[in-house]
Amino acid sequence: MPYPEIRPRRLRRDAAVRRLVSETRVAPADLVLPMFVKEGLTEPRPIGSLPGVLQHSRDSLRKAAVEAVQAGVGGIMLFGVPAERDATGSGGIDPAGILNVAISDVVGEVGDATVVMSDLCLDEFTSHGHCGLLTPDGDVDNDATLAAYAQMAVAQAAAGVGVVGPSGMMDGQVGVVRQALDAAGHTDVAVLAYAAKYASAYYGPFRDAVESALQGDRRTYQQDPANLRESLREVALDVAEGADIVMVKPALPYLDVVSAVRAAVDVPVAAYQVSGEYAMVEAAAANGWIDRERVILESLTSIRRAGAGIILTYWAAEAARLLRESY
Repeated sequence: MPYPEIRPRRLRRDAAVRRLVSETRVAPADLVLPMFVKEGLTEPRPIGSLPGVLQHSRDSLRKAAVEAVQAGVGGIMLFGVPAERDATGSGGIDPAGILNVAISDVVGEVGDATVVMSDLCLDEFTSHGHCGLLTPDGDVDNDATLAAYAQMAVAQAAAGVGVVGPSGMMDGQVGVVRQALDAAGHTDVAVLAYAAKYASAYYGPFRDAVESALQGDRRTYQQDPANLRESLREVALDVAEGADIVMVKPALPYLDVVSAVRAAVDVPVAAYQVSGEYAMVEAAAANGWIDRERVILESLTSIRRAGAGIILTYWAAEAARLLRESY
């Protein structure tokens, strides 16, 4: 008896069938919105290289956080832009520093309706723009930086943050942050480790957003884009040190890394769709070269399909609305 004719297209014939058999779904709760708050602003300020993204004032940040919650995002990641910087990044540790007061503002506004996260790194606060303290010779001092990270973690936890994101790629950063949080009684604050953060050219617009003072590059502590096995070692170290979530950054150029990390660990895996990924799509869409909304959702689906359960993206609030409309 001959086999019946096999027609895979039967399961693609209309939107309802395609939706029914979809293998990968992105939900609004999977998305985390990075947000920037600048000290001294009275009105939000556009970021030229990130169309649609703003440096917020404290007031506009609170309002935008509420809007993001209403859209259904799973979390908000906060970055501070101080009015003044110094060699030690002291503004990141100061309880009255812009990031710490912004954490309190947002937590006070949205409570536990979403997860409030904060970047734990010195680069936004240092006059030299590096992610750590420098030796007299200008090299990043790993161990001195860890002591500063411990202080930052406690300051952010005291401000009310739910998740800290150590992003400087210092050796031992997760363990030191975890120990500092526990010693200060903040045992419920989770650690999202930037475990595989590459020395990428895709970060350019972000540096505009935080008005980075960086001269040179960060290749001595961020990862070589050529390396995958190194990422798996970094991830394993962070998990052993107590990371609750591990993250790959950037996302789209490193989907193979996302997939490999997902296969290697049992903790949640995040990926950061970084500023350069966002800016390229926005630029192409502005020129009429691509269908913007379709590309946004397709890119997020690809990151989810690779294995990331959490996606940091500047489209988080908009994408959450689009996703609600599409399902």
